[in-house]
Amino acid sequence: MGLMDDILGGGSSRQRQAGGKYVPLDIDDVEGGVEEATTQVHIARIEGQRDVIDIKNAIYDGDIVVADITRHSATDRTMERITQDLQEITREVGGDIVQKADDQLIITPAAVGISRTKLGE
Repeated sequence: MGLMDDILGGGSSRQRQAGGKYVPLDIDDVEGGVEEATTQVHIARIEGQRDVIDIKNAIYDGDIVVADITRHSATDRTMERITQDLQEITREVGGDIVQKADDQLIITPAAVGISRTKLGE
């Protein structure tokens, strides 16, 4: 399975057939479409401290980041430092941050909160 499958919890058989990569969908077929989005959702893989810079820039730009942290264990000191840095950035901008299971962080900019309840529960 690819990064999107890992991050978003599974995928369709079409995604698996495409090697786990993004499957482009023609949004022209969707009424309204996304023309000039002011907020983007970024998928990131955190492998070290240097990855915090790109995430920080995205959050400061008002975007949302879903980060894969599977390369680190919950007790890994590097990951603890990265998580603390991201929490501080989130506080600075008035955003939100949660850890989903042991393998993902979701970080949002100002005025975007993350529900702690799954839909349908």
